[in-house]
Amino acid sequence: SITEETVELLEPYLDMEDYNLETAKKVCGNVAGLCSWTQAMAYFYGINKEVLPLKANLALQEGRLAAAQTELNSAQTQLDEKQMELDEVQAMYDAAVKEKQALLGDAEACRRKMNNATALIEGLGGEKLRWTASSKNFQSQIINLVGNVLLATGFLSYSGPFNQEYRNLLLQLWKKEMDNSKIPYSKNLNLTGMLVDNATVGEWNLQGLPNDDLSIQNGIIVTMASRYPLLIDPQGQGKIWIKNKEKNNGLQVNS
Repeated sequence: SITEETVELLEPYLDMEDYNLETAKKVCGNVAGLCSWTQAMAYFYGINKEVLPLKANLALQEGRLAAAQTELNSAQTQLDEKQMELDEVQAMYDAAVKEKQALLGDAEACRRKMNNATALIEGLGGEKLRWTASSKNFQSQIINLVGNVLLATGFLSYSGPFNQEYRNLLLQLWKKEMDNSKIPYSKNLNLTGMLVDNATVGEWNLQGLPNDDLSIQNGIIVTMASRYPLLIDPQGQGKIWIKNKEKNNGLQVNS
C-alpha cells in the first residue's frame, strides 16, 4: 500500500544526517527499529517500482510462452501425425521398390529364357531342313530295305569265290533282274558300308587285314557268311589276319 506520495513525504526525513539507526538507538531502541523500517520500506518502494514492470512483462512473456508452447504442442502433434503418415508411405514405397526389383528380376529371367528359346527355335529351324532330309532318307531306306537286303545276302552267299571285277558284274546283273521285277533298292548302295562299320574295319586293319575294297569284302564274307569260307591266300595276309583276330579266342592252328 506504499505510494509514491508517501515516499516523497518521507524523503526530507530520510535525507537528514541524524535520521539513521545509530542515532536513533541513542534516543530509543524502539524508535531505532521504526527508523530502520521506514528506510527499508522507502528503499523497497524504489526497487519494487523497477521490478513491477518487469513482473508485468514476465507475466506477459509467460502468457506468450504458454501460447507458444500450446502452438508448439499442437505443431508437434501434427508433426507426429505427419511422421506416422510418412512412415506408412515410406513403408509402402519400400514395398513398391522391393516389388519393382522382384519384377525386374522376373523380367530379366523371362528375357533370358525368351532369348534362349529364340536361339533354340532358330537353331531348330536350321535343323528342320536336316531332319526333313533325314526323314526322307529314312523313308527311302525303308522302301529300299528289301532290295538292299536281297543284294547283301546275294553278295554274302555267291560272290566269295570271285575277284572284284566279277563281283561287280554279279551286282549289276542282280540289279537288272530287280529292276525287271520292280523290286526297289538304293541306286547308290554301298554294300561294304551297309554290312560293316568303320570302327570294325579299322580294327581289322590293325589285325593285319589290308585296307583295299577286295580285302574288306573278303573280311565281311569270312565273318558274316553262314558257311565256312575257303581262303585262297598265296600271300598269307588272310592267315595272319585270322590268327590275330582269333588270338584271344583260343584259336588252335595246325602248322
